[in-house]
Amino acid sequence: MTEEILKKIYDATPPDEELEDIADFFKVFGDNTRLKIMIALQQSELCVQDIADALSMTQSAISHQLKVLKQQDLVKTRRAGKTVFYSLADEHINIILSMGIEHIEE
Repeated sequence: MTEEILKKIYDATPPDEELEDIADFFKVFGDNTRLKIMIALQQSELCVQDIADALSMTQSAISHQLKVLKQQDLVKTRRAGKTVFYSLADEHINIILSMGIEHIEE
C-alpha cells in the first residue's frame, strides 16, 4: 500500500466519536417497527394515533419508537393544539430510507 492511499484512508476516516455517532445512527434503521414508522412518515405527517392505526400497533409501542427516532434526529415534531405531529427530520432521512429500499428491491 502506498503512502498516498494510506493518507486518503486517514483523511477519509472521521474521529472515533463521530464514528460512534454514525454507527448509532445506522443502528436505528435496524428495527422493523422504526422502519415502518419512517416509511409511514415518508407518506405524510402523522400523529401517534394515526401511526398506531396504520401499523396496527399500540400508541405506547409507537411512542417508544418515536422517542428513539427523535433522539437520533430522524423525526421532528410539530404541535397543533394538544396533538403532536411527526414527520421525517429532513430530506436526507427520506433519501437514505428510499435508497435502502431501492437497493434491496433491485
